[in-house]
Amino acid sequence: MLRLALAVVSGLVLSLTFEPVAWPVLLPVAVAGFFATVHGVRARRGLALGLAFGAAFYLTHIWWMRAVAVPAWIGLSALETLFYGLAGAAVAALTRHAPTRRWWPVWGAAAWTTAEVVRSGWPFSGMPWGRLAFAVVDTPVAPLLPWVGMVGVSFLLALASACVAHLVLTRARSWRADTAVLLGLVAGATLAGLAPYDAGDPSGTATVAAVQGDVPGPGNDVLFDHRQVTRNHVEETVRLADAVAAGEQPRPDLVVWPENSTAVDPFLDAETNQGIERAVAAIGVPVLVGAIVDDGPEHVLNQGIVWDPVTGPGERYTKWHPVPYGEYIPFRQYLDVNFGELARIRRDMRAGDRTEPLEVGPIRLADAICFDVAYDDGLHAQVREGAELLTVQTSNATFIFTDQVDQQFAITRLRAIEAGKWLVVASTNGRSGIIAPDGRVVETVDRRTTATMLAEVELLPGVSPGIHLTPWVTRGVVGLTLLGLLLVLIASGAVTRRSRTVAPEYADAPS
Repeated sequence: MLRLALAVVSGLVLSLTFEPVAWPVLLPVAVAGFFATVHGVRARRGLALGLAFGAAFYLTHIWWMRAVAVPAWIGLSALETLFYGLAGAAVAALTRHAPTRRWWPVWGAAAWTTAEVVRSGWPFSGMPWGRLAFAVVDTPVAPLLPWVGMVGVSFLLALASACVAHLVLTRARSWRADTAVLLGLVAGATLAGLAPYDAGDPSGTATVAAVQGDVPGPGNDVLFDHRQVTRNHVEETVRLADAVAAGEQPRPDLVVWPENSTAVDPFLDAETNQGIERAVAAIGVPVLVGAIVDDGPEHVLNQGIVWDPVTGPGERYTKWHPVPYGEYIPFRQYLDVNFGELARIRRDMRAGDRTEPLEVGPIRLADAICFDVAYDDGLHAQVREGAELLTVQTSNATFIFTDQVDQQFAITRLRAIEAGKWLVVASTNGRSGIIAPDGRVVETVDRRTTATMLAEVELLPGVSPGIHLTPWVTRGVVGLTLLGLLLVLIASGAVTRRSRTVAPEYADAPS
């Protein structure tokens, strides 16, 4: 019971490291509690304890999912909890058997990070929320991101936590190795802070505007009056154009509208098309429009469309990670799609796969739409292809009264740090901002307001080491975990064979 209580408490404490509490100092305590809980027990018990930890953490961490539906909150939490259970079973096995027992903090950190990697991409498109790296904004650890990436930072945090657990469990009898690792991590973070990543000389500068048009009515439903949402963005862009004409604001090189700034196809809906054309003509520069675009009778696309004042709509980015049971229905043919919230999803959203940056005049732009920002693949691919500026188009209206907005904004800031580039985020009604490469919020506006932000940003070429290394770090931690578990299986098999060969001797012995 003591281990079970420790598992639950540790999971709850881990949730406090993220928004809205955001006490990252508790992270090593919480994760060390996880390692101490499952250390040395049988894999089956490690599974149960990991499930207890995961349920306590995830049910509190994504409490905001109740804004969609209580079954969605419970179902998603239960699914993610399974990965913590598997991590618990893996760490239990790795700490129990001779081949991996001696250096178990390394093996355990790899197992934790592997669970993060797997659940961030599977099933369907996975759920990255709750990765350890997402808790480090405004901490001395954040400057490590451009050097080792999100996966690397999660591994280092897990390793530090495992070393803390090892110190406690051994009562510091084997303190030298643990202390060396912890001091090394502190030294690395200190060095990264004192000599932060430098992306080099910019290829130029650009003045960028982000429009937050707001959502009418209760504010948590874009579809409540989706045409007014579009009008809000049109009118705010026209007001910006008037301010530019009056000399009150500099002319931007690009205007960013959020996801769902139009919830109907702007190529088919005349009113929407005319509104966008009016706004783009008024400002006289390209506008990145967030639009839902038809893709046949059964599918839609969630796109960022570069709308040019001369040539009209051009290049497009399509959301990589539509939300299952939120934007499409897996196994639709087997479900009652008229049940509850599923009835709102009449057509499935297709996923995009664009890796090339959007070309907006001299600007090479990496775009992400909403939850895309939490995944490594899309933004990393565009940065590797030469993107010099990042944008995030998002609609947090469903979660506007929850802490999801702050959690996503923290992740967005971390993406700017990881890439070492400026980032512009436009949301329908919060939270929008312009973020510097070191994660500082240069411009922001309040939730549920209609406003425009304007800032001059640098166009920074190059790819940070962290983004370069992410695929290799990912393969490394997964490979290390599989190797450790293979060694455990071999050792377990050897023990089983020895017991079978010894058993007949005891059977013949006199009683």
